[in-house]
Amino acid sequence: MVLNNRFIYVCSDAVGETAEAVVRATIRQFTNNEVGVKRYSHIQTEEEIEAIVGKVKQNHSFIAYTLVQPELRAKMQQEAIRQDIRAVDVMGPMMQAYIDTFNDNPKPEPGQRQVLDEEYFKRIEAVEFAVKYDDGKDVKGLLLADVVLIGVSRTSKTPLSIFLAHKGIKTANLPILPEMEPPEELFEPADRMVVGLTIDPGHLLKIRTERLKTLGLPAQSKYASMDQIKKELKTADNWMKQLDCPVINVSDKSIEETAGIIMKIRSEI
Repeated sequence: MVLNNRFIYVCSDAVGETAEAVVRATIRQFTNNEVGVKRYSHIQTEEEIEAIVGKVKQNHSFIAYTLVQPELRAKMQQEAIRQDIRAVDVMGPMMQAYIDTFNDNPKPEPGQRQVLDEEYFKRIEAVEFAVKYDDGKDVKGLLLADVVLIGVSRTSKTPLSIFLAHKGIKTANLPILPEMEPPEELFEPADRMVVGLTIDPGHLLKIRTERLKTLGLPAQSKYASMDQIKKELKTADNWMKQLDCPVINVSDKSIEETAGIIMKIRSEI
């Protein structure tokens, strides 16, 4: 449910899937995440950008964009400054780093970075799957996924799901709460791999405490108490033993490192 017309606007001169995937992954990192996404694809003119920025200004929102055409990218930057709104260039810094490092230029046609082949559509399907079955929204996803991630809150389940999706791996994730019983779907036969994500208690305490500070909430909250954390991790450990699944400690690992371990395990099965 979207409250108070809160939206993030995604703009692209191609499809816009990359920017939208990043935006949705970002939204899920916030507790108050009733924010909608409006996508404008195949933008071709500066007039379109002016009209979109005007709407964003009226709605007190911001833009995430992937624009390959230099003139459209420049127009977006100019309009954002002129109308005093925030516009985030999702791919621009990466493309500039490529240009500066390898002395090359991107192809002028929008969408060349995502060739519409079978692999591309597989990735798009996987991203849509990760969004639909994020955070245990629908347990049917546990039967349909290539990979199911289970773990307590703040073990990077959502960003890891999105990262794997961009590798074409349909990923569902399920949070584990204290003394919670695992859903039956986790034990039903299915062509999928369940992966447990664990974390050191002290490391999790630090992450949760910082999270509460960011949200302006008291650090003494039960969510960030060591007793609560130990209870959750004990429940998670019991689940993982019942499932006899691979377990990865994410305490000192980046999303890329954890994803690499998961893909290596999958390749060996």
